[in-house]
Amino acid sequence: MLYYSLKNYQNLVSFEDAVLTGLSPDGGLYMPKYIPKLEPQFFHKLPFFDMYAIAMFIIKPYIGKYIPEKFLDQIIHDTLNFSFPLKKIHDNIHVLELFHGPTLAFKDVGAQFIAGCLSFFSKKLEKNVTVLVATSGDTGGAVAKGFHKKQGIEVVILYPYNGISSLQKKQITTLGENILAVEIHGSFDDCQNLVKKAFLDKEINKKYILTSANSINVGRWLPQMFYYFLAYRQIIVKNLIEIIFSVPSGNFGNLFAGMIAEKMGLPIKFFIASTNVNDTVPRFLKSEKYHPLPVKKTISNAMDISNPSNFSRIWHLYKKNIFQLRKKLSSYKFTDEETLKSIEFIWKKYKYMLDPHGAIGYLGLKQYLQEINNTSDPAIFLETAHPIKFLDHMPSFLQKKIVIDQELEVFLKMKNITKKISLSNDFNIFKSWFLEKK
Repeated sequence: MLYYSLKNYQNLVSFEDAVLTGLSPDGGLYMPKYIPKLEPQFFHKLPFFDMYAIAMFIIKPYIGKYIPEKFLDQIIHDTLNFSFPLKKIHDNIHVLELFHGPTLAFKDVGAQFIAGCLSFFSKKLEKNVTVLVATSGDTGGAVAKGFHKKQGIEVVILYPYNGISSLQKKQITTLGENILAVEIHGSFDDCQNLVKKAFLDKEINKKYILTSANSINVGRWLPQMFYYFLAYRQIIVKNLIEIIFSVPSGNFGNLFAGMIAEKMGLPIKFFIASTNVNDTVPRFLKSEKYHPLPVKKTISNAMDISNPSNFSRIWHLYKKNIFQLRKKLSSYKFTDEETLKSIEFIWKKYKYMLDPHGAIGYLGLKQYLQEINNTSDPAIFLETAHPIKFLDHMPSFLQKKIVIDQELEVFLKMKNITKKISLSNDFNIFKSWFLEKK
């Protein structure tokens, strides 16, 4: 498989080069040259395969010869080392829990996978690799955990000042060793802009082999396709059925991965991009004008993103045709007040605990189903993080009801924050620090 830049379709690179560079030298995101189409019988057989075999079958065409099968198999086993349960909430609505990994967030899959890939490539090249990543919350913790103590890899994580939860900050700043946390005085979009500018800077790239573990990197979003196949595997019985998915959307990597899964043949009927009040995409689908506004802080902070990188991939996937995109995607925004009311309602009526992001996923799904008056098609929303990660924002009467394991209890009591640096969002200041850091 080769990958091309969205800014230059002739600029083709291998999977290895796409992962090692993260972003094309022309500033474009990489896209696979083609999307492999799976035969219908594969989906009939899904319940009879284990999740490792499914993952290997799905992802191998995108990697080809660049990682030998025995190493790729080990990366997959290291990545999918926890469960992905599908639970019925009510009627035809189900939730796919993606928070059973080491940092309690869906990004554990992408982070563990890309960590395995980069570790393999680093050893092959016999050179150190620097991973530069921006986070709106969960990416940072997942990347820190996934890359911690990986030989030959240094990780620099940028996060917005006062923009992530206390637990998310601890997951980024307490590991030390090869993990360096940098607090940026600005928004996630500012952090993301610093990362993108660094990739295009000649001095930085002369000094470092620089890549990213954000979803701009193909190695991060490709394995997120696994969720959709594993969800489908749990819901089908005899006949192939089409499923509706609602995806809490910030940088839109999760949604894009689902759309690639659908293009591969997975029977997905429709997608809902559920957002908070940072509603660039819902506004775009209505007005056809893409106009990011200043970021607004919310209790669903992982989605506090105004200019989602992966939407350019989605727009390209649907050939920049708004009518084609609307046939497959709707998008709705929800306020913090609506989010909290949803958390309370679902707990009181169904005794299920949502986090703020999953609550928005549920709200988006409900709104869409009401609009189309559909109560029969199976519908799934993604629960992308454990409620404990947003304890301070959860309704007060629910905070004591959140169950956590003993290992996490110890982690929550950690007080020492190590390896933290604060910088402004000015690129020249960041560049100067980045070139001189030790």
